[in-house]
Amino acid sequence: MDHRFFAAALAAAGILVVAQPALAQTKLKFAHVYETSEPYHTETVWAAGEIAKRTNNKYQIEVFPASALGNEQQINQALPLGTIDMIYTGTSFAGATYKPLAISGAPGMVRDYNHWKAYRDSTLFKEMSEGYEKATGHKVVSFTYYGARHVTANKAINKPEDMAGLKLRVPQAPLYLMFAKSVGANASPIAFAEVYLALQNKTVDAQENPLPTIQAKKFYEVQSHINLTAHITDSLLTIVGGPTWKKLSADDQKLFTEVLGQAAVRASNAIDKVERELPEWFKAQGKTVVTPDKAAFMAAAAKVNTDPAAGAGWTKEQYDRFQALGK
Repeated sequence: MDHRFFAAALAAAGILVVAQPALAQTKLKFAHVYETSEPYHTETVWAAGEIAKRTNNKYQIEVFPASALGNEQQINQALPLGTIDMIYTGTSFAGATYKPLAISGAPGMVRDYNHWKAYRDSTLFKEMSEGYEKATGHKVVSFTYYGARHVTANKAINKPEDMAGLKLRVPQAPLYLMFAKSVGANASPIAFAEVYLALQNKTVDAQENPLPTIQAKKFYEVQSHINLTAHITDSLLTIVGGPTWKKLSADDQKLFTEVLGQAAVRASNAIDKVERELPEWFKAQGKTVVTPDKAAFMAAAAKVNTDPAAGAGWTKEQYDRFQALGK
């Protein structure tokens, strides 16, 4: 049958012919610098699948781990361009554009995991996130526990005075330099990839990192003591770039916030569990695990935590509100 005749016949019968496009699909990129084995990645993959399922595949989120789309600074810079839609980033990196948001990563700021959770659920964190959003246009949708940082050395560290003059490897970032200053250590900002060799060659005396990192990077092989100083607690923010967030409907914004929030809670609890198990694992490797005077480290940190000259980018009032949480 001539297709023109067929179309005319349908029209005459009052049947409207409309070309039906395939269901529109939006592909989004989620970038981070962590390994595929880590909870941050596995939970993001779970969230991507959950969002796809709950939107009937309207959103397809591809997760790019292990710095595949750039280092932490580069993926932050990609957000306003819209070339990356979502990222995990440390509070210190987000704090480069809005300083108060870095407060949770300051030395001695967080007492323990319960204190960290109290901040996550607080109006203070909401205010910090909103301040960042106003400054950048990007949306903080969730907060994930990365872990407490501890000092490894070839001696026991029980109090801040034990670190005086110690050559301590720290990342080249203000909050870590603040810690070295608070305990009188000599900060040595050596590249992360060179830390093992620097410890082995005794270029530095000590380093500090979360327990899962100390295990994964095998720093315990070249250090005898794991000192549970918990001097800094690192956290990750899940951020949706402004250009992407503005394109989402109110319902979709709510869904993204809910699902990515669930992923953050799951990853946080997984890290907390591993942290509690690792001290015994280190002992089984023949390491000496030391529980220092935590209050003394908190007191030392308090001296620099409200000093803008030392790197503090928040007010005394914000510091006091943070410390009052969970009490």
